[in-house]
Amino acid sequence: MAKVIMYTTVTCPFCKMQKDYLNSKNIQFSEILVDENPDEAQKMIEISGQMGVPFTIITKDNGLQENILGFDKARIDAALGLANSE
Repeated sequence: MAKVIMYTTVTCPFCKMQKDYLNSKNIQFSEILVDENPDEAQKMIEISGQMGVPFTIITKDNGLQENILGFDKARIDAALGLANSE
């Protein structure tokens, strides 16, 4: 199973939408609240080159990593093998 890490903030509506979506698909994920953890926020900026959330890192079973900025359902589905799941 792929490893999913989501960088979010408490007030981000798209973060909530993405969390609800992943939960509806029974996808486990780790959430890092960047507005409550400046060190993790800096780490996210170093990885992504920006400060927008949600920022999601999906590490596939084969070790390949996909970084997704924003709630991009199509890219999330493709990275997790959920394509055409609607």
